[in-house]
Amino acid sequence: MKMLEAGEVIWEGELEKRSDSLFQLWKKKLVVLTQESLSLFPDGQKRTKAKELGFHAILKVDCMERTGKYIYFTIVTKDRKEIDFRCPDQSCWNASITMALIDFQNKRAIQDFKSRQELEQAAGSQERQLARAP
Repeated sequence: MKMLEAGEVIWEGELEKRSDSLFQLWKKKLVVLTQESLSLFPDGQKRTKAKELGFHAILKVDCMERTGKYIYFTIVTKDRKEIDFRCPDQSCWNASITMALIDFQNKRAIQDFKSRQELEQAAGSQERQLARAP
């Protein structure tokens, strides 16, 4: 299994996002999934600036529903905003996003754990030095 570099594309393709407008229309977006984010290009091409959903701001992928033609799912952000998407039934977008998010969260948890361990070891070392001081 190949290890991906930071920012390397995991998946790229078309996804539909429900608009926030009154009519809640489905709009096609070109989407690029990396290890750290989901980038949405509004015009279906990489010419314009993308809206980026960083995994640090995403809480979970939720509400997966399958109909005959589409899979519907919701991305919930840490500030509890819900963003609805749909994709063709065979595309696996929801699974790819979920797996990338879990991988990101696991790496973040390991980094946090290692940082806490280093702080505790440094604090313990400092306490031992203070105990030995005259």
